[in-house]
Amino acid sequence: MKKSFLIVFLCGFFTFSLAQKTKRLPLKNYKIADLNDTLRETSGLTLMNGRLYSFNDGGNPNEIYEINPENGQIISTIKVDFPNRDWEAMTNDGQSLYIGDFGNNGGKRTDLAIYKILDNSHQKISFKYKNQPHFSFKKDKHDFDAEAMIFKDGKIYLFSKEWASLKVSKYAINPDAEEEQSIEKTEEFKTNFLVTDAFYFNKKLYLVGYNKIAKVFLMIFDEDENGNFFAGKYTKYKLGSVFKYGQIEGVAVDEKGIYISGEEFKKIGFQAKQSLYFVPFERL
Repeated sequence: MKKSFLIVFLCGFFTFSLAQKTKRLPLKNYKIADLNDTLRETSGLTLMNGRLYSFNDGGNPNEIYEINPENGQIISTIKVDFPNRDWEAMTNDGQSLYIGDFGNNGGKRTDLAIYKILDNSHQKISFKYKNQPHFSFKKDKHDFDAEAMIFKDGKIYLFSKEWASLKVSKYAINPDAEEEQSIEKTEEFKTNFLVTDAFYFNKKLYLVGYNKIAKVFLMIFDEDENGNFFAGKYTKYKLGSVFKYGQIEGVAVDEKGIYISGEEFKKIGFQAKQSLYFVPFERL
């Protein structure tokens, strides 16, 4: 969310190292449109059956918006039965949409949830981090936050936003469980940025996010034979700056390329409108 990013930017500066080669991919070349003002705090994307969906993060209406991928305009609205405490991610299984209400900048939430939306049936999936040592307030200084998830092989996979470690960890969640689940990491990777969304397509994992000096990144990981992502081949792209392109928090992929969205950024003399971008695969 904006407040957390601003605090981190003003208060924290760290030594940033690119151990691997990072390619440049300036988003300015791929803008589709500014999004409708209803989506100023757009916080995730998903593609389901050719339709593009987004939503706003915490404190906004509990609504999902279908948006036109060609011009960013809102086509329709879906009302969700659960409140928007801090919605941060979206995925789907081809029939149902899943909303991640698990934004946890302060590290003290005990009501983490994912909402399954199928027509008029809305189901709550509850979980907690098995190894979280405490729930005292540690704003932006812990590793038990998340803003990204995918659906794959009948499971939801959550990807962490680790303020302290600047890593990403993968957790598995059973979408059919009726009881609260205790989840633990199965693999991790040192991204050196905060992961804000994920998408799975054609055996590749796509992650977006930004670092503590406002640089925006895209990473693409190849899935291995064991269904893991972080032990094999990957590519990292530097997309530009939050000050120019907004707080990048959405990614969705189809056979043609990559959709990326950013929420409005308006702080300390800078302003970037909420926007939608599309990068064709042939430009990677």
